[in-house]
Amino acid sequence: MSIDENTNETETSSQGEEAKQTEAAAQAEAAPKSEAAQASVDAAKNAVGNLLTTLLALKESNPKVFFGGIGAVVLLLLILMMSGGSDSKLPVHQAKAVVVGQNYVLKGANAYDPQATIRLVSVPGSMAAYDDTEEADREGACKHIQDGTPVKVVQSQDAYGKKDVFVEVEMLEGECVGKKGWALAINLQ
Repeated sequence: MSIDENTNETETSSQGEEAKQTEAAAQAEAAPKSEAAQASVDAAKNAVGNLLTTLLALKESNPKVFFGGIGAVVLLLLILMMSGGSDSKLPVHQAKAVVVGQNYVLKGANAYDPQATIRLVSVPGSMAAYDDTEEADREGACKHIQDGTPVKVVQSQDAYGKKDVFVEVEMLEGECVGKKGWALAINLQ
C-alpha cells in the first residue's frame, strides 16, 4: 500500500466519522427527551417477549396446564362480565293506604310549583279525558284545588289491578267547603 492510498483511506474514513459525529450530536440533542421513552418501550418489548417465550415453552412442555390457564382466564372474564351491576329498583312513589273518613291534605305528587293545583273530576278515571282548554273549566265549579287544602276521604275505588287508585274527597276549607270530587290517591298526603 502506498502512502497516497493510505492518505486517501484516512481522509475517507475521517469524512465518514465526521458525518457520524454530526449525526450523533443531532440525535444527542433529541435523545434526552426520547431516551426515557425508548428505554421504557424497549423494556416493555423485552417483557412481552419473555412472557411469550415462557408461554410457548409451557405449551410445548405441559399443554394441559397451558390450555387450562387459558380456560381459567376466559371463565374469569365471563364471570366478571355477567356479574356487573346491581338489581336495585328505582324509587317509586308508594301510595299510603287510604282510610275512608280520615282527613288528608292535597299535595301534587309530581308538582314543584307552589301555585300548582290538583284536578278534581266528577267521575273516577276521567283524568285521561282531561282537557282544560276553556276558561270556565279552569276557574269554575271547584275543579282545581290548591296544594295544601285539607280534605276528608269519602270513598275509594280500585283500578288497574291496584287498590285505592281513585278517592272521592270532600273539601274541609276554602270557598268549596262541602263540595266533593274525585282525585288520584297519590295526591293525598
